[in-house]
Amino acid sequence: MPLPSQVHPDIPTTPNVPLIKPVVALGPTESVIATATPVIPIDPIEQSKRLAAYQAVDHHVKPEHRIIGIGSGSTVPYVVERIVQQGAAVNKGRVFIPTGFQSKQLIVEAGLSLGDVDQYPTIDVTLDGADEVDHALNCVKGGGACHLREKVLAEAAQTFILVADHRKNVEYLGTNFASGVPIEVVPFAYAKVLQNLHHILGSPKATLRMAIKKAGPVVTDNGNFVIDAPFGREHMIDPYVIMAQIKMLTGVVEVGLFCKMAKAAYFGNADGSVTVRWQDGKVEQIAAGQTAAGSN
Repeated sequence: MPLPSQVHPDIPTTPNVPLIKPVVALGPTESVIATATPVIPIDPIEQSKRLAAYQAVDHHVKPEHRIIGIGSGSTVPYVVERIVQQGAAVNKGRVFIPTGFQSKQLIVEAGLSLGDVDQYPTIDVTLDGADEVDHALNCVKGGGACHLREKVLAEAAQTFILVADHRKNVEYLGTNFASGVPIEVVPFAYAKVLQNLHHILGSPKATLRMAIKKAGPVVTDNGNFVIDAPFGREHMIDPYVIMAQIKMLTGVVEVGLFCKMAKAAYFGNADGSVTVRWQDGKVEQIAAGQTAAGSN
């Protein structure tokens, strides 16, 4: 899987103005417009993801950090891209722990050293994406069915950092990510867990996640199924409670609610600024000209 810089060329800071060349013709000097090759601009959402990822790496991945967790999702390629930009000398001797196939491929293709949480159960810092983050830094993860491994690396990290675009910055979980809380279950128990969700825990629309371009359900890297369980606002005001209730169901392996875990969340905004929400409730705004990507 290529890094974003291998897919999107850097966007010029000045408009693509046609080059005017004077040419001697029959009579007075005329002007011929030589149009440069057009540059395809990066999508604004992708640019916002890059801004947030660069800022998070610059603030939290320090030279002294040797064991680094790499999460999953659409912002993670930009995290790896920025880490590579720190230079070979800094990355020499570092070990990078992936949460799944995507992050493993990114680490390998970037030429970084691959490790495993079995070898390194204590991680200096883990950076990961999110499907949604509320104002208390609780988040929903598991849209990519990696939330079991993501939570292991989040808990193993001394510092856990979230990176996302502005669409994921919400007051309450379930605002934009409407498919529900991802729940990894062992295949043997999925029907029983669905019944519990429908009739006991208050998610009547909970469904087994089905695969696309494959007959049957989604199967995680761990060989399990995934249930998506939407809950109402009354449950999402304090998602820790419903997380604990789901986790107690026999057959549930892990719940895609990450509560009281992140130190900070970085959101890239469409105007080039970055919003940082901290664990203590502080909110920081980094102007467009001061962001890491904006200064490159």
